Amino acid sequence: MPELDTRPEGTETTGDDTPKMFHYVRKNKIAESAVMGNMVVALCGEVFPVTKSPKPGSPVCPDCKKIYESMKD
Repeated sequence: MPELDTRPEGTETTGDDTPKMFHYVRKNKIAESAVMGNMVVALCGEVFPVTKSPKPGSPVCPDCKKIYESMKD
C-alpha cells in the first residue's frame, strides 16, 4: 500500500475560504505542495495545491474514502 496521509487535504472552498471537503493525498507530497505550491493528485483524481489542514470531523471526499478503504484490505 502506498504511504498516504491519514489526514486528507482540502480543495473546494466556500465563501469563507473553508474547504467543503478534504481529499486523501500521498504523504510525501503534502509538505512539498504547501511550501512550493506544487499541485498534488488525490486518490479520486482531483488535482490541487495543498492550502488547508483539516480539523477533526472535517468532511472527506467519498470517492477518496472508498478508494482508501479498499487499499487497506
